[in-house]
Amino acid sequence: DVQLVESGGGLVQPGGSLRLSCAASGYTDSRYCMGWFRQAPGKEPEGVAAIASDGVPDYADSVKGRFTISQDNAKNTPYLRMNSLKPEDTAMYYCAFRRGQTYCSPRNVDGFPYRGQGTQVTVS
Repeated sequence: DVQLVESGGGLVQPGGSLRLSCAASGYTDSRYCMGWFRQAPGKEPEGVAAIASDGVPDYADSVKGRFTISQDNAKNTPYLRMNSLKPEDTAMYYCAFRRGQTYCSPRNVDGFPYRGQGTQVTVS
């Protein structure tokens, strides 16, 4: 089965940067979509970014220009580079996977059946 393990979270000052990684395993699909989502306490999950297996990224408006999603296909590892972090970016960040490239978007919050345990990002 698909397994996702996030890493790279931590405590950072406003304006700082972090890079999240997601070790993905358990799939052989050639077409897929990887996404990053976040959830702050008391709030609904929010899509942050997504990238299709063909490399096309998509971003939530709230992070556009600050966050960059990328992937190392050889290592089955998607990354999320986060710059100019703000206190409102504080949340648990989750890596997610779905088969196929249809609607590969962070707005497709309910369309990713596989998610990791998350890594905490605190901006303070």
